[in-house]
Amino acid sequence: MIVPYTPGGVSDITARLIAEPMAAALGQPVPVENRAGADGVIGTDAIAKSTDGHTIGLVSVGHPVNAAFYRLPFDTIRDFTFLSLTTRTPLVMCAARGFAASTPAEFVALAKSKPAGELTFAGTAGVVRLAPLLFAQQAGIQMTYVPYRGSTQAHPDLMAGRVDVMFDTVPAALAHIQAGTLKALATTGAARAPQLPDVPTMGEFLPGFEASTWGMVIGPANMPVPVVTRLHREIVAALNRPEVLDRHRTLGAEVATLTPEQSRDFTIAEMEKWGAAARSAGIQPQNAG
Repeated sequence: MIVPYTPGGVSDITARLIAEPMAAALGQPVPVENRAGADGVIGTDAIAKSTDGHTIGLVSVGHPVNAAFYRLPFDTIRDFTFLSLTTRTPLVMCAARGFAASTPAEFVALAKSKPAGELTFAGTAGVVRLAPLLFAQQAGIQMTYVPYRGSTQAHPDLMAGRVDVMFDTVPAALAHIQAGTLKALATTGAARAPQLPDVPTMGEFLPGFEASTWGMVIGPANMPVPVVTRLHREIVAALNRPEVLDRHRTLGAEVATLTPEQSRDFTIAEMEKWGAAARSAGIQPQNAG
């Protein structure tokens, strides 16, 4: 099972949590291999081009989002078999404790009171960069993107007020919110985050707004139907083990599964959604690497 990212993230943890019960059920080892690089493109390309019949992978929302940022060596949909969604993790719109706005409505009012683009947002890659652009488009405001390599690099500037807001994953921002060094304006899931039950969803302000990171198990194109059926069954069974559910809750992630057909349709919808947001912001695909 290839994970196209560095160890320690939700995708990597999910892969390692389900690999052992899958191995027991299938009667063969399921080793997990991290192949990070180019925002996941390198490892995902290895999944697409595998021919041994025994390689699958666990990708994130970066899989469809990368089509908006890169000229890819594979087709995001046609070159893969979709086995099951695994998790969904909401984002949280957060700012420094003393920031002038405490709700999305107050933030929009503040943005409209200032010259267009004066307010800034910290972004890393993928949906963490695109979610605030989608928010700005739907709210009718403009913000300026300030790039960072990761959350740990962005948080000090966010807490110091050198950048105004960030749409970060709940697991990455939760400790700072609980410590009071950051405040949460809204979460971006379909429902309120269990870890932040008093924080409204963005959909309560902008109906229909939803943005999450997620995980999904995929394989190369044209996997045999009986293999797809068996793997889907074992993935779902592994994800629903009590210890796996509990571990994901501590991470701020929700186990969520879909059928292979639903997983494919979900990926297509995410690709269209985030691709439109990127194009509206003038983002042009670049060579991956």
